[in-house]
Amino acid sequence: QEQLVQSGGGLVQAGGSLRLSCTASGFAFDYYAIGWFRQAPGKGREDIACISDRDGTIHYGDSVKGRFTISRDNAKNSVYLQMNALKPEDTADYYCATIYACQGSTWYQSHYRGQGTQVTVSS
Repeated sequence: QEQLVQSGGGLVQAGGSLRLSCTASGFAFDYYAIGWFRQAPGKGREDIACISDRDGTIHYGDSVKGRFTISRDNAKNSVYLQMNALKPEDTADYYCATIYACQGSTWYQSHYRGQGTQVTVSS
């Protein structure tokens, strides 16, 4: 089955850390750039981090620069989002997705999307 499966997330106090994982199965993961996105209730989608398929290009949204780190392990078909110094405003549903390219500040989702995971940061 072709899919992206997420793990991680949950409830954390402000200043804490969480790591999200996004693991692919059923398709050639290493040919895809991956993006992490989030959406809070009543707000639009925010593009927060992306990583290219092979050349290591990475971009971050302004709101998470210096706090979040995206990485990937193609041998494990996985992408990770390490989130440090979390703030209440980081509370949202987070999801990973394949994207056409990790370029610029807006990334266009392609074929696959994870199921989403809730991150809640308490003050």
